[in-house]
Amino acid sequence: MATLIYPAIPSSPPSLRFSIPSTTPNAKFVKLHALRCLRKNGEITGLSRTPSPMESGGQDNGEMSLEQSSNVEMEMKNYEIWRLFKEAQQNILYLNNQRLKAVEELNKANREKQLLVDKVEQLEKENRRAGGKDNLALCWELLLRIDSMVLGGMISTAEASDLRRMVTDRKVSLAYVFLDMLQKRDAELLAELRHFSEGSKKKGFHIIHICTEMEPLVSIGPLAPYITGLSHALQRKGHLVEVILPKYASLDLDEVQGLREIEVESYSYFNGQLHGNRIWTGVVCGIGVTFIQPLYFSSFFSRDRIYDYPDDFERFTYFSRASLDYIAKSGKQPDVLHLHNWETAIVGPLFWDIFAKQGLGNTRILLTCHGFDSQCLEEPDKLALCGLDPGRLHRPDRMQDTAKTHLVNILKGGVVYSNKVVVMSSMHSKGRIIRSMSHGLEPTLALHKEKLIVAPCGFDNSTWDPSTDKFLPVNYSTENMRGKDACKVALQQQAGLSKHVSSILVGCIFSEVLDFDLEKMKAVVQNATKGGAQFIFMVNGDVPTINRALRSFQEELEGSNVKFFHRYDEALSHVMFAGSDIILCQSFHDPLLQVPLKALKYGAAPVSETFDDENLRYSADHDREITRFSEFMRSTFGNMSLSQTIDEIKNNPSMWKRKMTNAMEKDFSWDAECYDIHVSAYAAIKTL
Repeated sequence: MATLIYPAIPSSPPSLRFSIPSTTPNAKFVKLHALRCLRKNGEITGLSRTPSPMESGGQDNGEMSLEQSSNVEMEMKNYEIWRLFKEAQQNILYLNNQRLKAVEELNKANREKQLLVDKVEQLEKENRRAGGKDNLALCWELLLRIDSMVLGGMISTAEASDLRRMVTDRKVSLAYVFLDMLQKRDAELLAELRHFSEGSKKKGFHIIHICTEMEPLVSIGPLAPYITGLSHALQRKGHLVEVILPKYASLDLDEVQGLREIEVESYSYFNGQLHGNRIWTGVVCGIGVTFIQPLYFSSFFSRDRIYDYPDDFERFTYFSRASLDYIAKSGKQPDVLHLHNWETAIVGPLFWDIFAKQGLGNTRILLTCHGFDSQCLEEPDKLALCGLDPGRLHRPDRMQDTAKTHLVNILKGGVVYSNKVVVMSSMHSKGRIIRSMSHGLEPTLALHKEKLIVAPCGFDNSTWDPSTDKFLPVNYSTENMRGKDACKVALQQQAGLSKHVSSILVGCIFSEVLDFDLEKMKAVVQNATKGGAQFIFMVNGDVPTINRALRSFQEELEGSNVKFFHRYDEALSHVMFAGSDIILCQSFHDPLLQVPLKALKYGAAPVSETFDDENLRYSADHDREITRFSEFMRSTFGNMSLSQTIDEIKNNPSMWKRKMTNAMEKDFSWDAECYDIHVSAYAAIKTL
C-alpha cells in the first residue's frame, strides 16, 4: 500500500509571523524584543520577553543600534530558511501525490491487462470448442459429413472414398471454400463436394485406430497419449488418421469440437442378433473421432471405470464388431486398421474371417501392444458372440492358449491375425521382449518374429519445449542457456530451498511409488545431500497408497535441502524439468509420463537409480535390434548412477554442458523415430 510521506518541519515560531516592510533610507529600525524560553529549575514553562537595556543594567545607544540591526538580519535569514522549508515541503507532498497517482495508474493498467488476458483466453477456449476451427478441424467436419451421407444412402461407398481422398489431398483450399457450406443441408454440401472432386489423387495412408482410450477424452494408461501423439505426427506429414472409440458416459465431451449424432439407423451383430447403435462424430485436437453408443447394451460403457469388469470381453468384443460394421457400412476403405492391446485385438480374426470380403480387401491390419501382461483368456464358445467360429479358431496355431489349452487367448489371436505387430518399448530389444517379457506368449511371438517391430514412445514437443514453454519464467535453448539458471532459481524459491545456482538440483516426479525401492532411494538422497545436492519430489495424481508411502518417506528425509509436493501441478512440473540438473526416473521406458524424454529436451540428465542391475544396466543385452533412443541412452546415461552424475557435473562442467546440449538437440518426439517406424510398418503391410 502506498504511504504519504510528510517531512518533519516545525511550524513557524511566533516571532517570524510578520511581514518585513521594504526599507528606505529614512527608515528607522523598530526595537523588537526577543523572546526566550524560561525554565523552572531548567524546565520550560513558557515564553518571556527579553529584558530591556534598562532592566539589564543599560547599554549605550551604539550598541543598541548594532544589536537591533543584527536581530533584524537574523530574523530575515530565519524567514528565508522557513520559506525554503515550506517550498520543500510542498514539493515533497506534490511528488508523493504524483507517485501515488502513478502507482494507482500502474495497478489499474495491470488489472485491465489481466482482464484482457482472461478475456482472450476465454475467447480462444470458446473458439476451440465452437466456431474457431482450423483447417484440419474443418476438413474433419467435411469427412464426417461424408460418412453420414453414405449411411443415409445419399452416395455410394465408391464415391465416398473418392470424396474423402479429395478432401484430405486439398484440405487447405477446401477449408475456406466450405466454411459456410458446413451449415447447409447434406444435399447442398454434396453438390459442392462433387464440384471439387475432379483431379483428386491419393496421398499418404488412411489409418483408422480402433481403440479404447484417447487423450484428452479418456486417459487411463500409456495408450491414450500414444493415440493422440502418433495421430498428430501422422497428420502433420500428410496422412489421414481417424479414431473410433466407445462413447463412455465419463467422456469429457467439452474437448470434442462439432459433436453431432449421425441420424441414421446403425446396427451391429452380437449374440445372434442385430443391435442398434447411436453413432456420434466430432473433432478432437484436430483428429476426426467416431463414438459408438450401444442402445440395447447401454450399460456396457455407462460405468464408473473403463476396465476391470467381469464382462470386459463382452463389452470390448461388442465394440470391436460394431466398429467393423460401421466402417463397412460407411464405405470407408482405409489402408490400415490399427488395433490396440487385447481389447480390440479380436478385430484381427473378425476382419479376415468376415469383413475382408465386404469391400475391404485392400485393407491391412496392424496391432500395437503396450505390454503382454494382459491377454484375456476366455471360453472358446464366447467367440460366437461376435460371429466367429470357435471350432475354427480354438487351435494351437490360431487362438488356443499355450498353457491353458481349454481357453482361447484374445491377444494371441490379434498377433496371429495381424500383418504387423508393433511392441512399444523404448529400451528393450525384440529378442529380450520375446524371451523375458512375453508372459507365456513366447512360442507365438517367436513363430511370428518377422512381424514384430519395436518402437519407442514419444512426447509432445509442441507443449514441452524450453524455447517456447509458457510456464517458464525465462525461456532458453541450446543457443542461449542462461534461462536455465533463472528457472533453477525460480524453482528453488517456489520450493523454499536456498537459492544458489551452483547447487546441484535433482527433481523427481512419482507416478507409482511402488516402482521405487524407497529404502535404496533414501540412502541415495541422504548421501547426495551431504554433498550439498538439493531434491524436489512431486506426485503425479492423488492416489492414497502413493501418498501414504511418500509421506512416510518424507518424514525421514524432508529438510532444508529436500522438499515434497503431494499434488501434481502442471506449471510446476514444467519448471521442475527446466530448473533441475538431474531428473530421477522410474524407468527409461516411461510411456505414461515420458519423464526421460522431457528431461533430455530441457537439459536435465535422466538417471534411473532404483531398479535392479538386470533392468537398468543394458550392456549385457547384445541383441542389436534396439531403437535409436535406446542406443543413445545406453551410451550416454544408461550406466550412470546419481553419485556418478553429480561427480561429473562438479568435476567436468564444460564436458557436461556439451553432453546436455547434444541431448537437447536430439529429437525423440512423436514426429521422430516413433513416426518413422510406424510409417515403415504401414508401407510394408500395404505391399503384402
